[in-house]
Amino acid sequence: MESRTHLTHSEEETIELGRKLAPELSGAVLLIGNLGAGKTTLTKGIVEGRGVAAIEEVSSPTFTLIHQYGRLDNPVFHIDLYRLDEAREVETLGLDDLFASGALVLLEWAERFPALLPRNRTEIRLRALALQDPDNDDSREIQITHVRER
Repeated sequence: MESRTHLTHSEEETIELGRKLAPELSGAVLLIGNLGAGKTTLTKGIVEGRGVAAIEEVSSPTFTLIHQYGRLDNPVFHIDLYRLDEAREVETLGLDDLFASGALVLLEWAERFPALLPRNRTEIRLRALALQDPDNDDSREIQITHVRER
């Protein structure tokens, strides 16, 4: 597993990191972190970096579950599984079809359903550092790991 860590100190820096990461991301990307960790903020940069939507168009899919950005030839799907409790609920979303399509699929809270995840994926763990840096509550530690299971 290849892993690297970035620190950001503002919402703008987190978005900029997303822009920089966008070209290297493909397939399933898990966005892992507590509420308020910056998952949707990072997604804004990724989506804009892929050239499929402007930052202002990106929002959390907490209630709609899935947002699609871009056209069918280059889509980015942003999925939030926070409100789902059982694997059978997740299975109705058609994630296997999205994974097989080759589209970039950004998943929030997917770590709650490990049996449904593809073997090859990128995991991005976001952690707010407000407790360590009370003067800057927008600081984030962002760890990127490419997982390749056999």
